[in-house]
Amino acid sequence: MRRSSMTLFSDPICQYSHRVRIVLAEKGVTVDIEDMDSTAITEEIFEANPYGTLPTLVDRDLALYESKVVMEYLDERFPHPPLLPVYPVARAQSRLWIFRIERDWCTLSDRIIRDPNGNDGAEARKELRESLIGVASIFTDLPFFMSEDYTLVDCCLAPLLWRLSQLGIEIPANAQTKPLHNYMKRVFERSAFEESLTDLEREFQG
Repeated sequence: MRRSSMTLFSDPICQYSHRVRIVLAEKGVTVDIEDMDSTAITEEIFEANPYGTLPTLVDRDLALYESKVVMEYLDERFPHPPLLPVYPVARAQSRLWIFRIERDWCTLSDRIIRDPNGNDGAEARKELRESLIGVASIFTDLPFFMSEDYTLVDCCLAPLLWRLSQLGIEIPANAQTKPLHNYMKRVFERSAFEESLTDLEREFQG
């Protein structure tokens, strides 16, 4: 597949597609976004991505998939503003935070989506809620996730937090959770986050 302009094939309700849309908005990249249903992948996508997954980014002759690969490519191709730290140790730490967010929290949200009314979904919902409440204090001292600067880690976490109500999770408002609520308010109010939202995603907070 070849496209004359950069094209993102995106699921309008998927947190992994949302990550990439946030990065594109933060960078101010001009891109064609084609919404697709993840359960109805076209042959065109399979030509670019043998796994038939979303998001898939096509940039002229280059086709990329897997959200973290796409995000890092965009951060390197469009270096301003940088969304990963300059120094190798800090970059590695950011990548490790992303790994842990996916391993500890995104897997739970995926289980809820697969089994919203079943026992596995209920167990995952309880575990995710308790885990987020348990780490709320880490947002006390720094404006973003373990960082003074907004990074790809925040681009991964914000879509998950935006979907909490859709996942049936309510974070109580109290002294313990206040740092988490403040963090959510900060990232959700960013103009790039607002720009990244699809109409369907806006309804998650309706």
